Amino acid sequence: MIKNEKEYKFTQELIGEFKKSIAAIDRDEARKKNDPNGWELMRGSLQCQLDKLKAEVAEYERLTSHDRHLPIVLKLDDINDLPQILIKARMAAKISQQELAKLAGLTEEQIKHYEDNDYEDASFLDVKFVIDALDIKIQKGEFLISLYTLRRTPITKEELVVPQTRNREPSSTT
Repeated sequence: MIKNEKEYKFTQELIGEFKKSIAAIDRDEARKKNDPNGWELMRGSLQCQLDKLKAEVAEYERLTSHDRHLPIVLKLDDINDLPQILIKARMAAKISQQELAKLAGLTEEQIKHYEDNDYEDASFLDVKFVIDALDIKIQKGEFLISLYTLRRTPITKEELVVPQTRNREPSSTT
């Protein structure tokens, strides 16, 4: 996710580099002929990365060009994505980190730190202050609690720090 103008410009530069790399691979007739699978894999990989970068740029441009007088709908498919919703909402509202800090009763340094670290060490109360300051409302909040598969063992601190691994299948080392 692009969070600011500096990252936006850097991402645009990366897009240019990926386009050049794809063009170079497209011109490599020898590799196409001698290693078509390797060529296709390399080109596909570069194209996939380019598409991701373009999507990030499009999202950033949509957020920063949004009319702040109109509501914006941001979908949350996973609770782990809540930090991105907070950052996107601030960007769409055209509120600086300093302004958000004042509105939320926090310091600018706290907001900057929270956004840089995707709110990973923000307290629930601080997150609530930010949600309230941004006037975020939940329209259709549904939570699915799968009682049959509910975990019956304590969650470790390591699992909480790396929440993406909780929903994956267990590795062969466990």
